[in-house]
Amino acid sequence: MMKDLLAKYDVPVPRYTSYPTVPYWETNPTTDQWVQHLRATLKEGTGGWSLYLHIPFCESLCTFCGCNNIITKDHKRETPYVDMVLKEWQLYLDQVPELLEKPLKHIHLGGGTPTFLSADALTQLLKPILSRVKIDTNDFEGSIEVDPRRTNAAQLKALRELGFNRVSMGVQDFHPEVQRLVNRIQPLEITQKLTQDARDMGYTSVNFDLIYGLARQTPESITETAKATVALRPDRIALYSFALVPWIKPAQRLFKDEDLPKASEKRRLYEIARGILIEGGYVEVGMDHFALPTDNLCIAMNEKRLHRNFMGYTDQRTDVLLGMGVSSISETPFSFHQNEKVLPLYEAALNEGRLPTLRGHILTEEDKVRREQILNLMTNFEVSFINEAQENQSKEFLAEMIKDELVEIKDHKLMVNEAGRPFLRNACAFFDERLKTKQPQTKIFSQSI
Repeated sequence: MMKDLLAKYDVPVPRYTSYPTVPYWETNPTTDQWVQHLRATLKEGTGGWSLYLHIPFCESLCTFCGCNNIITKDHKRETPYVDMVLKEWQLYLDQVPELLEKPLKHIHLGGGTPTFLSADALTQLLKPILSRVKIDTNDFEGSIEVDPRRTNAAQLKALRELGFNRVSMGVQDFHPEVQRLVNRIQPLEITQKLTQDARDMGYTSVNFDLIYGLARQTPESITETAKATVALRPDRIALYSFALVPWIKPAQRLFKDEDLPKASEKRRLYEIARGILIEGGYVEVGMDHFALPTDNLCIAMNEKRLHRNFMGYTDQRTDVLLGMGVSSISETPFSFHQNEKVLPLYEAALNEGRLPTLRGHILTEEDKVRREQILNLMTNFEVSFINEAQENQSKEFLAEMIKDELVEIKDHKLMVNEAGRPFLRNACAFFDERLKTKQPQTKIFSQSI
């Protein structure tokens, strides 16, 4: 039964970390418009804001990676990059003074490898920002993605002293052969030690990122990885589907197609890991996360406060997500904004005294409605229709999913059943008016499973 469903629904579809999805952005805001959107949101909103900092550098290339990164071992690049991000920060302060008036709820460092930066460089980057903004320590999360192979106690200590309380460790898989094929040799002992170091320093949430569907991953290897994960007891686990996008990331061609598990085999890997995690006391959150019942992510789900943005699932929803650093994406209720993706262009803009805008999108009124509907479906597995016409359209568009008992329509709502959770992205596609109007002519999305 599941094999037949996978054959039917394993099609290219967006991951819906935003709506419209990036390939469908069309109306770029000018710099003045973008600044106005930030200011208006902060002035009118009652909540705070979130900050994302992108650190693009990695010492080596992991072949599964789809992130915007720069491969280098030259650590002399740390200080110039920190200076550039702080220059961008000052430009925002000059134009959006409201950033100092509303509380910062969440700061997250992603990459690349944020711990490419030394403890001193991390302090040089973060202290000038955190020392100026308003922070309620009872309602603040400081989080960072780390590569355990490139992270030491001094870095964790420096971050903890700056108020960071969550660390997300890239694990992917504990099996040596899988690690070899993805060019990421990371013995269990390294992750184990860093996990203990973080706990000893007082980090309240330690997270692991795992990936299923990697080259030569087997039921036996995913079982080994899941059991080792449960034994280390992270508070939160992301179990991501490997997104095969070699037309975007050519390094993914370094392994053979026959090394990758096919759709039904791939989904079985997820189900095996899921079973072990749930038996180990974890609760499934959204479509690819797990958390202990005491973790904020699980609490947010139970209270229907779960949110999803470019950083994935989060328990913090703010109207402003400001992204700084090369390629970073920002959002407000009015628009999206992305920085230059090429480092020399990013630097050139800042040296000219202007925000390093690459592109963006001003949301239409229809975009705003669809955005909320997709968000509700991705976080709560149910969403209300805006009117009877939309409900009737869904019955036609989702006829096969209804017939296969993956979704149901009841009380003017679309609900994803337990059996339909693997196909959540397919259900979201009904609300994606831009995708329905204009199907892509080239490969731009990964498979849904």
